[in-house]
Amino acid sequence: MRRLFITGESGFVGRAFDRLRAHVVAQHGWELVSAEREYDLLDADSLDRVLSNAKPDAVIHLAGQTFIPEAFRDPEHTLDVNLLGTLKLLQSLQRNGFNGSFLYVSSGDVYGRVDPALLPITELQVPRPQNPYAVSKAAAELLCYQWSCNLPWRIMVARPFNHIGPGQREDFVISSVARQMARIKLGLQERRILVGDIDVSRDFLDVEDVISAYLALLEKGQSGEVYNVCSGKEYLIRDMIASMLYLTEIDATIEQDPARMRLSDLRRVKGCNQKIELATGWKPGISMQPTLLAVLADWDARVAAENAAQ
Repeated sequence: MRRLFITGESGFVGRAFDRLRAHVVAQHGWELVSAEREYDLLDADSLDRVLSNAKPDAVIHLAGQTFIPEAFRDPEHTLDVNLLGTLKLLQSLQRNGFNGSFLYVSSGDVYGRVDPALLPITELQVPRPQNPYAVSKAAAELLCYQWSCNLPWRIMVARPFNHIGPGQREDFVISSVARQMARIKLGLQERRILVGDIDVSRDFLDVEDVISAYLALLEKGQSGEVYNVCSGKEYLIRDMIASMLYLTEIDATIEQDPARMRLSDLRRVKGCNQKIELATGWKPGISMQPTLLAVLADWDARVAAENAAQ
């Protein structure tokens, strides 16, 4: 089995990788190698200790500061972690004799506001990042491209669009709504769901499809290239919430919370996944209803556990 090391094991996608290590990761011929000790992307010594033990054949770099409101609050830290941290990771891999495949996980947010007439968004669209998080991701993409021009490694960039699934933090809209629905069912919250701007559309993927895309890129992606990881579909968030209400049979009102509004929100997002499909054969395999059911069930369990612990 080839050795796969992922950064950001404790994050949403990292935990999903661990959950899927037996029936998805292993089926692609990879053994998921965990860090034997804690490390800091900004600490070269800690990276060297971990990577010298891991000896990976491939790396998927997930770790970073991903919460956009936090990026506005502390842009310097976001740039340090997402750009400088990526440089230190690449340097540590080089020092430790790495010669495999490196996938940098960027974000579809680097495209910024795209004219609806230009949807769906392809990789030919010029990035115009509109928040410090997206700036840090776009900068790290360029760093990875520069390294791909100077090293024999296979270095690729994935631009995932919105993805959802069990285990996501409540900071994200679908997860937040699912948590509130779980609390309503247990009588812990009034029958009202607080939301931000839900009259916007997003391109959502199940996190399992995202992981399958990353593994496909490790196999067949071309070095120096950038690939959208998206469903190719446009989902209105208001309609997603209506589907969740239908699936849970909850009668609740939807109320806009000014604290949840984001000034830089894009009105419509829809990506094109043709490039990754042509390169690897990957395409989304999980429809939206089972994804929403999994998110709802996850929050039912989490809220029940939280309540029992009190």
